[in-house]
Amino acid sequence: MTNNQKTQEQLSALDDKFKAIGQKTEIHLEGLRWAKPITYWDYIQTDALLGLQIQRTTLPDENVFIMYHQVNELLFKMILWELNQIADEENISTAVFTDKLMRISRYFDMLTSSFVIMKDGMDVEQYLKFRNTLTPASGFQSAQYRLIEFGSTDWVNLIDKRYVDKIQDTTTEEEGLELMYWQAAGKDYATGKKSYLLDQFQKKYSESFVKAMKDYEKTNLWQKFVSLPEDARNDEELIRAMKHYDKTVNVTWVLGHFKTALKYLESTPVPKEATGGSDWKKYMLPKYQRRIFFPELWSAEELERWGEED
Repeated sequence: MTNNQKTQEQLSALDDKFKAIGQKTEIHLEGLRWAKPITYWDYIQTDALLGLQIQRTTLPDENVFIMYHQVNELLFKMILWELNQIADEENISTAVFTDKLMRISRYFDMLTSSFVIMKDGMDVEQYLKFRNTLTPASGFQSAQYRLIEFGSTDWVNLIDKRYVDKIQDTTTEEEGLELMYWQAAGKDYATGKKSYLLDQFQKKYSESFVKAMKDYEKTNLWQKFVSLPEDARNDEELIRAMKHYDKTVNVTWVLGHFKTALKYLESTPVPKEATGGSDWKKYMLPKYQRRIFFPELWSAEELERWGEED
């Protein structure tokens, strides 16, 4: 095939494409004639991305803290992108489900291994100074992380273990949201009073959280797994992959976060509290909350030892 024939084929394909959406090919070709060639920095939006690090202090290591959390949020977005592709796929095949699951797991593996950046990448003295300008903000307020949880499991598995027995078939998403495990980071259950940290978080995101709880009811990762053919649900390799994701998110990653916080918050004679004022140990440590995305996949012994380090 000559170059001219290839060009004609391409033009014909473009003509078909634009006709399908009621557009004129010649107008698009004219626009292409005057369009600037794409560059890496324009495509990635490098200047905008590198301009998003706005420090509140003059301490250099605050920039490490900001960038690290921004990288986390970008990875959270990638994870949600994959979760939503699984959720939106009707009659999902085992191959597609497995491929997406492995992508999600790799992203969380990367998040887990990256904690060394935070743990060993900031000067303790600098951190203890600039953290005071962050109060009452907290990493607890990552809405994307909550959406990942809703997209991974039935929301009943995210209920504070003290209140699971209160959940009934008639419990609404709005009522369930008030009993999520992470409410313990900023709520006095005896009085119902919420900290400023939690109150502001819920004012901004409650509506989108309730929507996510409803949207993912039949399309979360667990529900998609149980919809697979029986041979896939019994496949040992796929089960291992599901359990790896579950443990990575709810134990390994959480413990990495906990150890990093421990290094900085207990590095002085008088231990510091979290910037949001939460009881961060009981909120973070998996042995307290014992949140598990896929409890049906774990043995009684594994469930009993949940949250323990290997």
